Amino acid sequence: MVITNSQPRSRQVLLSQDEDGYFIVEVPSLPGCISQGKTREEALENIKEAIELHLEVLEERGEPIPEDTTEVITV
Repeated sequence: MVITNSQPRSRQVLLSQDEDGYFIVEVPSLPGCISQGKTREEALENIKEAIELHLEVLEERGEPIPEDTTEVITV
């Protein structure tokens, strides 16, 4: 499936805090799309920008945009 600009660009993300206190955010459905911030809010704003840029590059290259099939389950 190829996503166009008219479709939602939000993604499930993984948010964790490293040993230095920085928040790390990863996008499982977009390998290599990772960002960070000093605060949770900063990290989330940074990953929004990273997602947009990542998707723009895929579109420019004519590559398919992966669906976000990530499911979060607590066990």
